[in-house]
Amino acid sequence: MQIHPDGPRLLADIGGTNARFALETAPGKLAATMTLACADYPRFQDAVHAYLANCGVQVAHAVIAIANPVDGDAIRMTNHHWAFSIEAARAELGLATLLVVNDFTALAMALPSLGAADLMQVGGGQARAGCAIGLVGAGTGLGVSGLVADEGRWVALHSEGGHVAFSPSDEREVAVLRYGWQRYEHVSAERFVSGPGIALIREAIAASRNESVDLGLTPADIVARGLAGADPLCREAIDCFAGMLGTVAANLAVTLGAHGGIYIGGGVVPRLGDYFATSPFRARFENKGRFSAFTARIPTWVITASHPALAGAANILAAHLARETTPARRVRAGAAAARLTQSGQASHAPR
Repeated sequence: MQIHPDGPRLLADIGGTNARFALETAPGKLAATMTLACADYPRFQDAVHAYLANCGVQVAHAVIAIANPVDGDAIRMTNHHWAFSIEAARAELGLATLLVVNDFTALAMALPSLGAADLMQVGGGQARAGCAIGLVGAGTGLGVSGLVADEGRWVALHSEGGHVAFSPSDEREVAVLRYGWQRYEHVSAERFVSGPGIALIREAIAASRNESVDLGLTPADIVARGLAGADPLCREAIDCFAGMLGTVAANLAVTLGAHGGIYIGGGVVPRLGDYFATSPFRARFENKGRFSAFTARIPTWVITASHPALAGAANILAAHLARETTPARRVRAGAAAARLTQSGQASHAPR
């Protein structure tokens, strides 16, 4: 296997709760994977310093997939307090290249390389080769992306689709939305179709029935109780969540014409295990009125692979470095480069 001649490359997948790191020592070869809690570090750079110190290595090139829009040098996370300048972080970390991309853009770029062992199909349908692919995933927030084919290659769609307005599909969800309006001026799909959203759904259902509930339960507690069958309200909350996710996925499918299938990532759904296959998700996905036959033909898969966004980020970094090393794309010596690429924002050391 051919190793990277300039040493290992740093890969990171930064969410609102956890920061996952790895080193890519050769194309497709990941090592030293580690997950750090974002809350344990005051700054993004501090988490990177801690990881590299633990590995005892120096790196020249890095790519960060982050749960946040990437538009320019300034990054300020939506679901965490970290904020940083890409160029300042690159300089502090001593990197030649620091590429920052949206986390679901990175995950989307991993989809073509996933195999059957990396996926769990939910429901029927069959993918059409070369057609658009949709990606949605619930974690601390709600990520949305997709892939479209362009002259033999896949192009990732840059999206913040998790922030579209939430659309209820039944009376229970109308009641949940009304509860959300009491708290937020704009109620996005992410407010409910996410880990924190499961807790909000449970709270809203109880309020609609004038029931009191323990507000101290975490989303993980609610999922555990609901799946164990010991708490009907918790089970109803995860049923409601699954149906809402079905609506989001179906909306994405008809928007993109995603005959290539819909992939489900994020940290929440894989933790639901076998329940998800029989949950309200697929029935809601296929319940699309005049387009029900359309969505019924589209397959839906849960991504079960470990750290797929890191693999996608590695692909983006490799393509970026390949472009930068061609003579026509080299940056003039002595000029610091920080420019918007197709996949994200790149910062380079002066050359």
